[in-house]
Amino acid sequence: MKNKNKYALPALLVLVLIAFSSFMPIGDNGSGDTKVIMVTNRGTVKIRLYNETPLHRDNFIKLVKEHYFDSLLFHRVIQNFMIQGGDPDSKRAPFGTMLGDGGPAYTIPAEFNPALYHKKGVLAAARESDFENPSQASSGSQFYIVQGRVWTDSLLKIQAKRITKLKLFNVVINRPENKEYRERYMKYNKAERVDSVKYIYDIIDKKVEAELPTVPLYTFSEEAVKAYTTIGGTPHLDFSYTVFGEVYEGLDVIDRIAAEKTDKNNRPLEDIRIQSVSIIQ
Repeated sequence: MKNKNKYALPALLVLVLIAFSSFMPIGDNGSGDTKVIMVTNRGTVKIRLYNETPLHRDNFIKLVKEHYFDSLLFHRVIQNFMIQGGDPDSKRAPFGTMLGDGGPAYTIPAEFNPALYHKKGVLAAARESDFENPSQASSGSQFYIVQGRVWTDSLLKIQAKRITKLKLFNVVINRPENKEYRERYMKYNKAERVDSVKYIYDIIDKKVEAELPTVPLYTFSEEAVKAYTTIGGTPHLDFSYTVFGEVYEGLDVIDRIAAEKTDKNNRPLEDIRIQSVSIIQ
């Protein structure tokens, strides 16, 4: 989820993860999951990392142990949506600087899991757009925490249609005959040729729209419906971005940060800084 279609919320890899099945991560306290504490200048949150997404879990643990997140900003904040951080360029960024392009040189393969969805408070990985990143691999460091909103059953049906289209979009953009469009899109996007970017996007979008009536509609699980209609979340991100943890204490801090006033690039007018992140022993 990044500015200029970089790590931007709109978006499969089969992973053999047997090697992680016996791994007991540091900080699990015998409970089977890893917990971390994130201290910000707006309050403290505690986060549980999911064992169902071991690649993302282990990467996050590695970065925490390296103190990678210490002093970074929540550089992108959108009320009723999410708060985003993890860009190393934000550590000393002057006010007004557009952020969202920083991170390590590697990405993490997507780890989509039908049991993990974008309810309020979940921790998920940012990434580049499908044009630039058709495998939907995650950023090595940028993450977001969902605030979201509460949905009605009728509005969830609209979101189900949106997910169906996004999933089909990824299928279409991955087809060999559309490789040229992906390459042209990246070229135009790098040159900030907005009209040309839109032109390429519209071509793919028309292909998706033509095929959409033949695709089965996405269905939310009963558990997801209950969560989205009570505590809320951002359902249209399901199966496009990897969810790998959740806030179990400090949701009020997420609400507080999400309510901050921002500039045109959704950067808070006052720096919201992650002072430290550490594993709970």
